[in-house]
Amino acid sequence: MGDVYADPDVISRLLDESRTWAFVGLGDNPGREVHNQARLLQRRGKRIIPVHPSGKSVLGERGYVSLADVPDGSEVDVVGVYRRAEHAGAVVDEAIAAGAKAVWMPLDVVDEAAARRAKDAGLDVVMDRCPAVEWSRRH
Repeated sequence: MGDVYADPDVISRLLDESRTWAFVGLGDNPGREVHNQARLLQRRGKRIIPVHPSGKSVLGERGYVSLADVPDGSEVDVVGVYRRAEHAGAVVDEAIAAGAKAVWMPLDVVDEAAARRAKDAGLDVVMDRCPAVEWSRRH
């Protein structure tokens, strides 16, 4: 994989210029890492959209069962793929179909075939990187 999906310019742009992040896997359990990442970005001015099979609201934002259920899904700048790697491909395909502009797969979520599909569809891709770590490196 190398750093092909860890381009510093792409990472900086996504962290600095994005407005809306849909977090797939964000439920109402504050003990999960996805909750910490969503809260961090929310505190830094990002709108977050929880996407979880429960559809529950999280961190004061309305939740949705799937990316397809998010109104105006094309306004999602980044889809955070907080599912195990074996489920990442399906989430990436949903992100492409929803018109997202980028996908971010956190540490240990690696699916090179899904990343290639996203890039081929014109999305920016970050894989196997932590938003909090990358934020602290840049700010």
